[in-house]
Amino acid sequence: MAGEAAALAAKKLAYGNVIAGFLLLAICVLATSVRLFSVIKYESVIHEFDPYFNYRVSRFLTEKGFTETWDFFDSFTWYPLGRVVGGTMYPGLIFTAGAIWSLLQQLNVPIHIQEVCVFTAPLFSGACALSTYLFMKEVRGQGAGLASAAIIAVVPSYISRSVAGSYDLEAVAIFALVFVFYLYVKTLNTGSLKWATALFFGYLYMVASWGGYSFIANLLPIHCLACIVFQRVSVRLYIAYAPWVILGALAAANIPVIGFNAVLMSEHMASFFVFGLLHAALAIQYIQHMLPPRAYSAAKRLVITVGGAALALVLALVVSYVAASPTFGWTGRSLSLLDPTYASKYIPIIASVSEHQPPTWSSYFTDLHIASLLAPAGLLLCFRPLTDASLFLLLYGVTAVYFSGVMVRLMLVLAPAACCLAGLALSEVTSYLATSLAAAHQDDAAAATASAAASRRVESEAADSAVPSSTGTSKRAAKDTAASAGSARKGGKAAKKSSAASGSDSWLSDTWRPLPKDVAIVGLILVFAGMGLFYKHSVFVAGEMYSAPSIVLQSKRADGGVKVFDDFREAYAWLSYNTPPEAKVASWWDYGYQTTAMANRTVIVDNNTWNNTHIATVGRAMSSPEKKAWQIFRSLDVEYVFVVFGGFIGYPSDDINKFLWMVRIGGGVFPEIKEPAYLGADGNYRVDDQAGKALLDSTMWKLSYYRFADCGPMFGAPRGYDRVRNTVIGKTDFELKYFEEVFTSEHWMMRIYRVLPQPNRDTKLRNPRRTKVTKRARIKRRAASGAPA
Repeated sequence: MAGEAAALAAKKLAYGNVIAGFLLLAICVLATSVRLFSVIKYESVIHEFDPYFNYRVSRFLTEKGFTETWDFFDSFTWYPLGRVVGGTMYPGLIFTAGAIWSLLQQLNVPIHIQEVCVFTAPLFSGACALSTYLFMKEVRGQGAGLASAAIIAVVPSYISRSVAGSYDLEAVAIFALVFVFYLYVKTLNTGSLKWATALFFGYLYMVASWGGYSFIANLLPIHCLACIVFQRVSVRLYIAYAPWVILGALAAANIPVIGFNAVLMSEHMASFFVFGLLHAALAIQYIQHMLPPRAYSAAKRLVITVGGAALALVLALVVSYVAASPTFGWTGRSLSLLDPTYASKYIPIIASVSEHQPPTWSSYFTDLHIASLLAPAGLLLCFRPLTDASLFLLLYGVTAVYFSGVMVRLMLVLAPAACCLAGLALSEVTSYLATSLAAAHQDDAAAATASAAASRRVESEAADSAVPSSTGTSKRAAKDTAASAGSARKGGKAAKKSSAASGSDSWLSDTWRPLPKDVAIVGLILVFAGMGLFYKHSVFVAGEMYSAPSIVLQSKRADGGVKVFDDFREAYAWLSYNTPPEAKVASWWDYGYQTTAMANRTVIVDNNTWNNTHIATVGRAMSSPEKKAWQIFRSLDVEYVFVVFGGFIGYPSDDINKFLWMVRIGGGVFPEIKEPAYLGADGNYRVDDQAGKALLDSTMWKLSYYRFADCGPMFGAPRGYDRVRNTVIGKTDFELKYFEEVFTSEHWMMRIYRVLPQPNRDTKLRNPRRTKVTKRARIKRRAASGAPA
């Protein structure tokens, strides 16, 4: 019997693993396919701004090879400085796409590198769902893993940065983040050096892929410190943490963009501090096992005294080192996370990016939906029971919530944590409801058995009354029937206990009480209905909100058709075909990557934002009067300037709406630029007749609104009506003296101007060919003509 039971259990386990495998495969396919709306609805094109730099370097890699990419010096950016690409980029994404492209070429699959770049993010989204499953399986079990993978596959926050065409660093970095967490927890659970080695390589890939690796570099020390405080120090924790500290620092130092910052910057020092504390805790634990209590107390005092003195000395050296830095060894972005007001006070270029603004409450529900409701329950369930793995998940969730509240971009870091916590809660709730339903079914079966036994007993008694000689036999039969009914009821109770015992690692315990059958059924219906609404919301968001590429815009016509606005590519194509190859193009830094990738022209600044002074110079030119801007652009050898303008068609993300950031960034370097001069009398930023005089005289104003009033009113609007600001502009009629309009796109979204080598001649200026007649010559001329003097 025991062998048959074991075989039956093994068979059930095998069937369960097969079903889980098919479910996991379906989740990965769903995660990839839901991100293809951008290709289906639009076309296979790179999205946003930053991905165009990654695409350009990936294209260079396919032409020149991996080695040449490390030494790539880009003279088309940051003129006249240039950029050392290999030393200023995170190579993980680019090398991953290059490796995929090389593999396909070896398999004789003719594919362009652009297609690989477009589909890299959806491919790694499926891999991220798989990593989430593995991570949560280590934390709480297979059920929690499947639930978490099912949620992260379609969570809108992650979809926003992983649709087809979103070739940004996060395309592979979120997968790497979750995979590193899985390897860390796996090492923590097993204590295996094999998994510790895998953790090192996973962390190396994460460091090479995204600057967000610093989140891992601080989260792991926080977890280790929590284990020390809660007296959960073990050999497994040492194997998971200690090799990672040393090897991880060496791995980070080998990435050129990081270099020695891996050991010199303050944001990395927590790992080394906790590394020392872990050794001290293990030393005290070892001494406790080796010495008797009295000797242990003396040795403990000695260790604490010597360790405290050494720690004080090290801290003094560290403090003296970081005190020499104005930011105490922290980067500007790190300080912006620790102090949300820091960027707005001291680094306006960071504060100017929309991704660096705090999120609204509505964005949490839009981007997380049901996960935002289930995640708090998951936090509580981490304590039932509290293990090293669940403690790590708990700390991950809490820290991610804080950082997401500081910067909307870090909602992307919160998404895996929220999905894991929501998956844990969903798994436990579903398990509780299903177990209650199973217990109710077993009770019904036991009751049916007892009822059948009772009916048989009644029939037996009736037969006994008809045949008196069989009375003894009838009594024995009734006794046996009652015994069988009792055993059936006991079997139902045993089934309940076994169900509770099977959930002993969760919130279910031996004292749990199953829900009534009707309540369990309603609960399961509500759970599946909630997940159905979540999937419906996620698919809608993926198709309508996050799939539109910023470089190609669409809107609905009145007749239901689609209107396409392709002004960006139209303008870049004009630059590519109608300007000299060596021409220098100036614009605000947002469009630098697109200009070099699509127009193949040299730009003054781009999205790397590594040189604040250079960007401030462009901001100074845009906010200055025309003549001064002309002088600045000529000093930079600029031949063409373009601005993005949305007042004609109603495009809100234009340069007029970004103009105050140009003023602030420029004023941070050049004190003569004062923001109040560009505001109206009421202190507000406005473009009507109450606009600030400096704004009306600025080059940005003139390049944006030149000939705008003469282009014809739209939809009956008055002359010079701006459809974004919803007002008539303050100055409508003016001419350009130092710039010449050479191209305006179909919908006026892109306006390109040539910087004139000499200013246009003013009609009021003196004719240079006219000779000046002196007073003496005039008198002689009048005397010769006989006119009176």
